[in-house]
Amino acid sequence: MAAMMENSKNNNIEIQIEQEKVEEIKVKDKRRFTEEGELREEVFNEESADKTTKTEQSKSVEVIKLENELKEERARREAAEAKLIAVQAKFEELVAKMEKETAEMRERIKKNLEERSQQAQFQFLKTLLPILDNLKLAIEHAEKESSLEKLIEGVKGTARSFEQTLANLGVEPIPSVGSDFNPEVHEAIDIIEVEPDKEGKVTLEYQRGYKIGEKLLRPAKVQVGKGSK
Repeated sequence: MAAMMENSKNNNIEIQIEQEKVEEIKVKDKRRFTEEGELREEVFNEESADKTTKTEQSKSVEVIKLENELKEERARREAAEAKLIAVQAKFEELVAKMEKETAEMRERIKKNLEERSQQAQFQFLKTLLPILDNLKLAIEHAEKESSLEKLIEGVKGTARSFEQTLANLGVEPIPSVGSDFNPEVHEAIDIIEVEPDKEGKVTLEYQRGYKIGEKLLRPAKVQVGKGSK
């Protein structure tokens, strides 16, 4: 009997505890739910506002992050553009400098060539003056002596002086009489029948040819021997 009473007492205690828990839940729920069991509007609004705030905060973080990335990208692009502009300006400066130096160099070369040409003309004319002097002396002697031989000798001397002047300038006469006919330096004006041993050789020179170095000034006008049939 005592045992039964003890068990009943324990059961009552457990029931009381459960009731207190339910009451506690109900008390808590009264703050969030209506008597009909629906979520109170202000609670719903608070939760919605809380969710909205969190969403907006999340979006704000993303927006700020994107804005920062955009700023960094814009800064990199502006730096690259500035560098490109600087490089282009430097390139244009170098091109302008090169064009100026090229123009100056061309002008110097042109001036040097003109000076060399004038100097060459000056030297050449200077070398001709003694020849003219010799020719005048030959004429004067011929007039005084009234001798054809003196005139001829004077003219020959002038010719020798002129040839020496040409030699000093690097001008050489083309070998003619007795040499083999060479169409590169000889111009055949006449052909004459000759002995077999003289066939194809220059037999007479009508006008002397000259060359300077390997360049032909003019060909020699010659007569060429041809074997008889």
